[in-house]
Amino acid sequence: MEYRTLGRTGLRVSLIGLGTMTFGEQNSEAEGHAQIDRALAAGVNLIDTSEMYAVPPRAETYGATERIIGSWLRKSGKRDRVVLCTKVAGPGHALGLTYVRGGANLLDRRNIVEALDASLERCRPTTWIYTRCTGRHGPPTSSGAWATSTRKAPTSHPSRKHWRC
Repeated sequence: MEYRTLGRTGLRVSLIGLGTMTFGEQNSEAEGHAQIDRALAAGVNLIDTSEMYAVPPRAETYGATERIIGSWLRKSGKRDRVVLCTKVAGPGHALGLTYVRGGANLLDRRNIVEALDASLERCRPTTWIYTRCTGRHGPPTSSGAWATSTRKAPTSHPSRKHWRC
């Protein structure tokens, strides 16, 4: 397997990632666990998910994929072997995602932080994660670029130590 360094994070990620959008709808929890195990055995360490998965998105399966990944993390004890990436669902009225954060799921600071906390609760990683918000979520710098800051964020969840937004 080939790996690349993810930006300036120092994290080495496999060129191939495991997409998990079917966990909790087309695939059972046991099948999802088996797929993660097989991916790791092949050298894949990048696991991609989203708060809105499983697909097709439905209120009944919202967050199911992250819960399945979380149960695998706890069961396998292999959290240190994966780089877990998740995504925040944007405005959901066009897609019918009104059940996500009460339908007010804008891509603003409050919604992003709320989505991250909920993802952490579902995934329950055993170590911290870094999250980088892209897009216009803060004041521009003097050069006109949008700022990315790192801060220690107080939270009741022990896994969220640092986040960028």
